[in-house]
Amino acid sequence: MGDSGRREHPIDGPTVLIAAAKASVPGRRLPTLLVVVQRELVDEYESYRRQFECVADDDRAIFLTDRSHWTALGDRLGFSDRETDAVRRAHTQQLRRLGSTTDRREEFETALEIREAVVIGRD
Repeated sequence: MGDSGRREHPIDGPTVLIAAAKASVPGRRLPTLLVVVQRELVDEYESYRRQFECVADDDRAIFLTDRSHWTALGDRLGFSDRETDAVRRAHTQQLRRLGSTTDRREEFETALEIREAVVIGRD
C-alpha cells in the first residue's frame, strides 16, 4: 500500500513474502515487480474478462489463463526468469489463499494443473 492507503497491487502481504522466499527473489523486490505487473494488467482487464474464466471478482479479479501467460508477460516486461517465477508464484498463491478461505481449494488446485492464475486489482 502506498501512503494514501490505496493498494498498488492485488496480492496480500503474507502471500508476497511466501512467493519471494520460494522464488529466491529479495522480499523488497517482489512488491515492485507486482506493481509493474498490476499497471500492465489493469489496462487489459476487459480483454482478460472476454478471454478467460474468472473465478473471483470483487476488489480483485482472478482469471485462469493459458500456461504460457507468465513467461510471455515476463519477457514483454523484461523480467528475469526468477522475477517472472516470483510474480507467477505470488498470483498462484493468492488463488490458493482464496481457495482455502472459500472452501474451493481442491477446485483451484485442479485448475492450476493446466492453467495459471492472474490476479488483477480493481479500484
